Amino acid sequence: MFKFNLRKKRYNTQIFFTIEGRQMSRRCAISGKGPMSGNNVSHAKNRTKRRFLPNIRTVRVTLEDGTTTKLKISAKELRTLKKHS
Repeated sequence: MFKFNLRKKRYNTQIFFTIEGRQMSRRCAISGKGPMSGNNVSHAKNRTKRRFLPNIRTVRVTLEDGTTTKLKISAKELRTLKKHS
């Protein structure tokens, strides 16, 4: 189905990044998983807003017609794809 070309790479912790001048959100291409919001809770129970970012990886995928594309996939979906391939 898919062939993966995985390579180690340093990942940036930015919320948004740009590709070809466009802003792309941190969202999984397969499951649609994106950032969630919640609270930082201190020992004194003070609450401040925070974001939980998904673990997104960029993966090269070889399609059945021989072309390769890059997909942004969450780590959980990457495990699932490896299990079923």
